[in-house]
Amino acid sequence: MNLTRQVLKSTLIIMTLLMLPSSLCPTYAQGSIGAPRVLNGHTDNVNSVAWSPDNKMLASASDDMTVRLWSATGKSLNVLNGYTETVNSVAWSPDGKTLATNGDTHTVQLWDTGTWKPINTLSVGTDVESLAWSPDGKMLASANFDHTVQLWDTGTWKPINTLSGHTDVVRSVAWSPDGKTLASASQDGTLGLWDTATWKLINTLGDQITGTHYMGILYSVAWSPDGETLASAHSDGIIRLWNVSTGKLTYTLKGHTDIVYSVAWSPDGNTLASGSGDMTVRLWSATGKTINTLSGHTDWVISVAWSPDGKLLASGGFDKTVRLWDVSALH
Repeated sequence: MNLTRQVLKSTLIIMTLLMLPSSLCPTYAQGSIGAPRVLNGHTDNVNSVAWSPDNKMLASASDDMTVRLWSATGKSLNVLNGYTETVNSVAWSPDGKTLATNGDTHTVQLWDTGTWKPINTLSVGTDVESLAWSPDGKMLASANFDHTVQLWDTGTWKPINTLSGHTDVVRSVAWSPDGKTLASASQDGTLGLWDTATWKLINTLGDQITGTHYMGILYSVAWSPDGETLASAHSDGIIRLWNVSTGKLTYTLKGHTDIVYSVAWSPDGNTLASGSGDMTVRLWSATGKTINTLSGHTDWVISVAWSPDGKLLASGGFDKTVRLWDVSALH
């Protein structure tokens, strides 16, 4: 991580911790989820975890300048090297044939998952925070440090468009299930909704409440499988659920006692998982009720991801571990 980004992130952490409410202590129901399987191997913070579409592999990205591949049972399968900086994000193509990764090097690296050889490097011109493939696999979006979202044609790997409108770092991007809308979450405190046919900004969620920065920094955004709800993770320790059709805030999920860094919906849309600086993973119902709190991490939880079959939940964080939780009992 370069010095400028390190100083900026440290400053943001201090500022957002000061914004947190003094008490966010819920009551919650304990389920039958047991201790996780702990995957050791990374030697620095784990920033991102993502499952392959066939449910067979998990990829993890780390500040140790590597990407690791794991089996669904937690066995170490491969290590992708060659980075000279932090690796921030990993994202599988919908057909599972390509893995996109990025770090603090102003580039996106593309890997052939059959050979695990690099097949292309995209020059972005700024640090990339996260990546997301379109549902049909024809486009790749990057959330960028320079306040923009970059779109790439995955057939030619030529840039399609650059979306401008945010006034601070874009931390996360997510495609709607039908591919017609792209959501972007920014440190400017807003969610942008973009029409993927015209690339026009069609709505901005957040600034209509009581002011653009009311919600603090947004770290993650996720669509429900039915495309009707957006979940957003915030620096004030709160998760917000939005009705996409109306643009209205429908639920505020309170329970975490630190910054929420990641949110992810289960494949059936019944459960939302969240990872937080309070070192826990929380599970919520679609109406915002706490289902369970998963403890085990010893530092911030930065990323959560459901397996495609919904039976496992992966989490990664600053304790340098990836953890696999058996959540099959929820079904």
